Order: sequence, then structure tokens, then C-alpha cells
Amino acid sequence: MATDAVETADSTQVPQAPQTPQDSDGTGRQYNAWTQNSTLEDYSLRYAPKSFRRWTPYVVATTALGGIAYLADFAIGGSIAISNGFSSAMVAILAAAVTIFLTGIPISYYSAKYSIDMDLLTRGAGFGYLGSTLTSVIYASFTFIFFALEGSIMAQALDVGLHIPLAVGYLIASLIILPLVIYGMTALSKMQVWTQPVWLVLMVAPFVSIAIQEPHKFSQFTHFAGNSPTGSSISLIGVGAGAGVALSLIAQIGEQVDYLRFMPDKTPANAKKWWGAVLSAGPGWVVLGAAKQIGGAFLAFYIAGGVGLSKANEPIQQYVSGFHTFAAPVALGLATFFVILSQVKINSTNAYSGSLSWSNFFSRLTHRHPGRVVYIFLNVGIALALMEGGVFGFLNTVLGFYSNVAIAWIGAVVADLVINKPLKLSPSYIEFKRAHLYNFNPVGFGSMLIASAISIIAYFNAFGSYGKAFSPFIALFIAMALSPLLALLTKGKYYIARTDDQDEPLFLEDGLLSAAILSCTVCAEDFERPDMAGCPFHQGAICSLCCSLEKDCHDSCKSTGSSPVHLAMPTVIGAGTDKS
Repeated sequence: MATDAVETADSTQVPQAPQTPQDSDGTGRQYNAWTQNSTLEDYSLRYAPKSFRRWTPYVVATTALGGIAYLADFAIGGSIAISNGFSSAMVAILAAAVTIFLTGIPISYYSAKYSIDMDLLTRGAGFGYLGSTLTSVIYASFTFIFFALEGSIMAQALDVGLHIPLAVGYLIASLIILPLVIYGMTALSKMQVWTQPVWLVLMVAPFVSIAIQEPHKFSQFTHFAGNSPTGSSISLIGVGAGAGVALSLIAQIGEQVDYLRFMPDKTPANAKKWWGAVLSAGPGWVVLGAAKQIGGAFLAFYIAGGVGLSKANEPIQQYVSGFHTFAAPVALGLATFFVILSQVKINSTNAYSGSLSWSNFFSRLTHRHPGRVVYIFLNVGIALALMEGGVFGFLNTVLGFYSNVAIAWIGAVVADLVINKPLKLSPSYIEFKRAHLYNFNPVGFGSMLIASAISIIAYFNAFGSYGKAFSPFIALFIAMALSPLLALLTKGKYYIARTDDQDEPLFLEDGLLSAAILSCTVCAEDFERPDMAGCPFHQGAICSLCCSLEKDCHDSCKSTGSSPVHLAMPTVIGAGTDKS
């Protein structure tokens, strides 16, 4: 509930289920206590209201960047170097990083500007209300695949450091995350801010120590061949294959914007800090991510002679050896602590973002919403099953295949934001409400399906070894080319099913947009104007969540001849975003 978010956000008390408001059929709409508590729910299916977005740009950015403390980057970098050699690995990592950075800029900007998560952004960026359900599964897959990989890394640390069997370690790595994620941004922001300095120091310490004691190792690294048939020299196939693995991380931008949606409104006073936070915590995550991949490649080379190539990509092995260079007596314990800290930081984000994605997916298909908290258990449960199935052993294969689908999705979204909107082939704003969207928009949805299908065919060698190696780039190119083409062919008519018939909020004298409040006819709660739509079926204003869960209206508001509902703005609170 937007009006009491500030008071409840720091509370850990779960309220009793609210009194049932009367719905149009007399039965009333109920939300359970988990859904009603904004601290637990974190506005998982709707616009994040101004009254809840009370964090500074620095805190939001630090929380978002805290989520990239994962060590899978070290494992990925090590795997790429072992498979393809030094030169191909470096070019692959940098090519993927540039691609991820450029595609992340528009996504981060629009999410922070409109205070919406990746799913809501995708809806309005060419996919339609139901069309984005498929992308919700793609995104959820990213979160549980990487939860499983990170959990496997933690279990390896528990095995090496504490002699806990891997199967038990997988369970511990899953259960330890649940308490943090249940309380959403409120708990995660505190945990990420306080642990970030410790994590940064421990992450760079081995590299500093090696640079002081064994500087020649860095020059020797440039000759590392791994298992590459072409040795340490560059190979186009090696570059493509390595970049394909690294590009599986392109969906990480979804986890970044899950936090960036809580950015305060951009004003003339905070514009520089706002942009700094959006760029550093949005696309900027990949700068540190690429550095970690290169670091993982180096550590794999550094320890390969001692542990063998088969284990050289395991972060626990990398950091035991790294800490041993300056803290030999406590190297094992320090490495175990570092790995556990890193995995808690990232898997809390994976579980959190997965709960948002599953919430969006099931609410649209079932018209029910038991609360974001329920889907935390679903996401963690799937990840646990993958861990027990040994997903870490198929790292390159899993990520290489996944990147084809993920990059087709991201490419279609980015094309709409940076091509279609400037060319006026799509609306200049992001519309995410069911009441105003077609169920399917062939522009984004069709672009993604065609691009991912062709790239997957290429991945399975239909176009030769080069096509297989560069299949993710094929997906990106096709998605970005098809999106404006389909927008032209359809004349953009599948973006908006009906125009917003409510009165627009007023602008205050200083040029800042006011935050108007409306009461939902169905649940009787108050929400800010961007979350509301006029509903002919209920003859009043309806919030986006109640609109999503309504199964009896059969989208009557979008049928020809439906009567518009004009609603006044009864309440205005504070100032919101600037006109830009």
C-alpha cells in the first residue's frame, strides 16, 4: 500500500490478513498477510511508488552492485581460458562485456525512470501483457541456473573447508538464503552495504599479493594454453565460443534493475548522482564482472599445475591458493569465509529476482497471487534440484545454450528502446498495465522467438562451426533488426490497446510532477497514479495488481464500444519526477 510504505518498510511484523473489501460480485477480493505487507511484497507486481522509494542513489547503487559479488565469474573466466587459451579468452570476455554494457544502458535508464522491474519494462517494450510471460520464465531460469551454480560453489567451499559432503552443502547453501530474501529490499540493502567493503578487500588481496611476490606470473599467463587446440594464440571459434558463455550473463541486467526501480525520482538537484548510480549499478556491473572473469582466468592458470585443469576453475581452489601466498596458516578458513560471503550476497539477489519473475508469471496465467514470498521457495527449490543434479559440471554447455535465448530477449527489448521509440515506431513511454496493453505484440515477442530459434539452430551446428560459436551474436543481430521491421509492418498498432482515460496529474510550480493518489475500487487500498487504470467493469479506478488478477472481465475495457471512466485526482502528495 503506497500511503503507509514508509511506516511499514522497517517493520518485521507480519500483519494479519486485512478485512475483505467488496468486489463487484459481492465476494470481495482478499490478499493474504504476505501480499499486504509492503516490506515482504516489495511491490513485486507493480510500479514502485514514490513513498516507498526513500533510499538515496548511493544506497540503491551499492545494494545493486552488492548483488554482483558472485564467484561464478571466476569459474566462467577460468573455464573460458582453459577451453580456449589466453588470447581467445581475453577477446571473448571483453567482446561480451562491451555488448552487455551497451545493451544495459537503455534498460537501466527506463527502469529507473519509470520505477518498474524487468518484466513490466518488457511488457511495454514490444511484448504485450501475456507475451512477456515467456520472458518471465527466461529470466526466472537465469536466476535459478545461477543460484545453482553459485550454490554449487558454496558447497565446494563447505566440502573443502569444513568437510561437509556436497549433497548436504547444496541444502545448506539453499536454506541459508531464505531469511534474507523474505524481507526484500529492506533487509538486502543493509546486508549488501555493510558487507561490500569486506568482500572487495578479500577479492583483490590475492592478486595484490601475487603481484608483489611473483610478478612474473602475469607475463607467463599470456602464454596459457589450457586445453585449447590452438594453444594460447587467438582463434575466431574460440572467441565466439568463449563470448557465448560470457554472454549468458546478459540477463544479469534484470537483477540490477530489480534494485534500480527503487531509485528516487530524478530532479535537477540530484541529476548527477542519479545518472552516476544508474550507469554504475546498471550496465556498470559488467566492468567488475569482466575484471572478475579475467581474474578467474589468471587464477586458473596460477593453480593449474597444482590442482589440475579439471579443478582449476573452482573458486574455492583458486582462493585457497591465492590466500596461501600471504596468509598460509589461515588460507583455507579465509577462503571458505570469502566464498560463503560472496555466495550469500549473490544468491540473495538470485532468489529475490526469481521471486519477482515467478510472481509476474503465475499472476497472469492463474489470476492468483499468494505473495512474492511463496515463489522464493519455488525458485530455491528448482535451484537445489539442479545442484543435486551436478549442474556445475556442465557449466559451459548450460550457459552457452542459455545465452542464445537470453540475448534474443534483451536484443528485442533494447531495439524497442533505442530504435523504435526515437523513430516514433512505438510509444515514447512504457505502458505496463494490463488494462492498456494487447495480450501479444508481434514486434518484441515475434523478434525474440525468431531470433532465438535461428540462433539455437546455429548453436546445434546447422550453419557450421563458426555459426555455432557466434550463435548468440546471431540472436542479437536478428532481434535488433526484426524489431523495427515488425514495428513498421504492424504500424505499431499492437502496443496500446486503449489510451489511458484518467486525468493526468498536475505539474507543480517548480516543474516537478506531483504524486496523485487514487483508491482502488476492488481492494480499497490507495496507490499512486502510475499504478492505476480506469475500469469500466468495476466502474472506477483499479490498481494494476487487481487488474491482473481479475478473471471475470474478459478484457471488456479493451473491446470496441466500452465506456471510458474519467476519474478525478482526490489526493496529491509531494513531488515526483522531472518532466524529462
